[in-house]
Amino acid sequence: MNAKQTVTNMIPTISLAGLIFVAGCSGGPLTTREKGAGVGALGGAAVGGLIGSAVGHPAAGAAIGGGLGLGAGALVGDQLQGQENQNDRQDNQIRSNQAEIDRQRHELERLRRQRGEY
Repeated sequence: MNAKQTVTNMIPTISLAGLIFVAGCSGGPLTTREKGAGVGALGGAAVGGLIGSAVGHPAAGAAIGGGLGLGAGALVGDQLQGQENQNDRQDNQIRSNQAEIDRQRHELERLRRQRGEY
């Protein structure tokens, strides 16, 4: 295969990568789930491509590895996202409890001053 054919064969892949990049940048920040899926897909495609090239089918290996990596990365990212959500709920509850403690402390101080204990 000559250099012109190699470049011609790479154009659809580069175009797809560019399209995905632009589409990914058009929204808000990525969630943990989306980051996990992206990392999994890239890692799976890389490993699949390596394994596929060993058996003579690098494109099929990359496609299969990318799909499997996408699924695995999404599952891991989903678990991490759930943990982050749980941590956020706990942080909110802690802040709420601290605010209530502060309110009650101020109320006790007011009552003590009112009774003349200070």
